[in-house]
Amino acid sequence: MKNSRDISSSVISRLPRYYRFLCELYANGTTRISSKELAEIMGFTASQIRQDFNCFGGFGQQGYGYNIEQLIGEFAGILGLNELKTAILIGAGNLGRAVASQMSFEDKGFRLIGIFDCDPLYKGIKIREIPISADDAIADFCHEHHPDMAVLCLPADKAPEMVDTLVELGVKSFWNFSHYDILRKYPKLNVANVHLSDSLMTLSFIIKNNSGEEV
Repeated sequence: MKNSRDISSSVISRLPRYYRFLCELYANGTTRISSKELAEIMGFTASQIRQDFNCFGGFGQQGYGYNIEQLIGEFAGILGLNELKTAILIGAGNLGRAVASQMSFEDKGFRLIGIFDCDPLYKGIKIREIPISADDAIADFCHEHHPDMAVLCLPADKAPEMVDTLVELGVKSFWNFSHYDILRKYPKLNVANVHLSDSLMTLSFIIKNNSGEEV
C-alpha cells in the first residue's frame, strides 16, 4: 500500500463509492467480480479500477477477479470503518436534527455521543436517545469524553467562534455543513465540507447544459 500522502484526493474520493457498490452487490448475492464487470456497473474503466486498487496493494487474482466479501473487508479497513470514532453535533436546527436522526453514523465509522444547541427550547429533547444539551455544556463534555470529531450544522457567522472553542478543547476533525472555511485558519485540521447549495447549483449547471440532449 502506498503512503496515504501519496494517494491522490480523486482516488480517496472514490473509495466510499467502491465500498457502497460492493456492499450492494454482495447483498444481492454476487460473490465474485472482475474489474471489467465492476467498471461497467460503476461507469469507470477497468484500468482505472485496477490502478485505484493497486494504490492499496491490489486485491484480485489473475483469472479469478475479486472476492467481493474480501474486498468489503479491505475497504472497511482502509476507510477506518472498523474502529468507531466519537462525534458530537453542534446545531440542532432543522438540518442538524435531520443529520442526527437520519445518518447511520455507526456504519460510517462514527458514534454520535453528544448534541448541542444554543436555543434553550431544544434542551432535553432526545434524538437517537441522546438529549440535546446547551452550548455552555460543550467544554465540560469535551473534557470528559474527548470526542474525535464535530459535526457543524451552524450558520457561517456562528461557526468561527465555535471552531475556535472546539480546537482549544482538542477537537481536530470536522464534518462541516456551515459555509465557514475552517482550513483557511486551521490548515492542519481534518475537514470534510458539505455544501448542499453548491451541489444544487452544480445540478442546475448540468440541466442547463444538457437540456438539448436526447436521452
